[in-house]
Amino acid sequence: MAPQSIPDIQKAWISTCQGTPAKSLKLVSDWPVPKRLQPEEVLVRIQAGSLNPVGWKLMKVLPNFIARRPNVAEHDFTGVIVDSNRTHFNNGDEVFGWIPVYLNMSTSQGALAQFVRVPADHLVLRPRNITPVQAAGISLASLTAYQALFDIAHLEANQTILISGGSTAVGAFAVQLAKASGARVIATASGRNEQHVRDLGADEFINYTKTDLPKALTERAQVSPKLNVIFDAVGASDSSLYTASEAYLAPNGIFVTTGPLPQTSSVSEFWKLFKTFGAVITPRWLGGTKRAYKLVAVTNKPNDLRAIQGLVAEGSVKPVVDSVYAFEDVLQAYDRLMSTHATGKVVIKVDSVAE
Repeated sequence: MAPQSIPDIQKAWISTCQGTPAKSLKLVSDWPVPKRLQPEEVLVRIQAGSLNPVGWKLMKVLPNFIARRPNVAEHDFTGVIVDSNRTHFNNGDEVFGWIPVYLNMSTSQGALAQFVRVPADHLVLRPRNITPVQAAGISLASLTAYQALFDIAHLEANQTILISGGSTAVGAFAVQLAKASGARVIATASGRNEQHVRDLGADEFINYTKTDLPKALTERAQVSPKLNVIFDAVGASDSSLYTASEAYLAPNGIFVTTGPLPQTSSVSEFWKLFKTFGAVITPRWLGGTKRAYKLVAVTNKPNDLRAIQGLVAEGSVKPVVDSVYAFEDVLQAYDRLMSTHATGKVVIKVDSVAE
């Protein structure tokens, strides 16, 4: 597609106000195509996008003046370069990438549109062994997992890691990344997802719905070496997995979390959040937990994205797609994501012919 043939307007799902996706989102057909590019930006025709828990949670929690609405929803996409703007890409290159939250707020760009302008270093070429639909949900979840495991926890071969939420999108990437690094992986999920998590590479499985997880890990530590890393891929607001961790996390071990976000606006959820923050900031000499606690705040690191691209290209990491929805069915797709039953990414076909 030559630059002069790019349309002036497009279809897009716009977040218009604070609230649930059903309340906030509106499908419009006259959203401007962002053809004026800054240096090092490219214009991408989107083939498919994907949904993320952070998308609907921030949609529901953040007021308009912070989120700077209206803006196009969501963060992950795959597509084709239509204006390479003198970057290292060429028109026609097939890519996948992402729009971080801060960039979404500052530029109003998002994944649920037909076109997006984005910095070139937020993209990599799509490996030929995966389809656009498979590539659509890689970036945010895989970068979160990668940075938690390697940039923060410095996970090494032969170490043991617990991944809480192994069937989530972030957890699925974490299991595969940890196994690719040579670590031993214990993953938690509900019983119905046990085979799925084991197929991803988990060495041990714990059904969190059938057991008290801190108790089970304490009992395990009595006969097996303690864990080197705990990665909470769910962002649980309950702090017990951390506060009890001295019993099963090695003294130099680390607890990493995607960040406790309330699932609802209820008082009980915010009370759990308050207790978690209290547990984290309490000094050790006042009885605080004697283990490191770190948040992973995913950022754009081109080298990390290229590392993930390489692992996908060689087949060590495979994107997991839960379900695929038409562009007009975004609200039903959010229902699927918010049900917590999705195993892998919920993908939106922006281009109806995308594979």
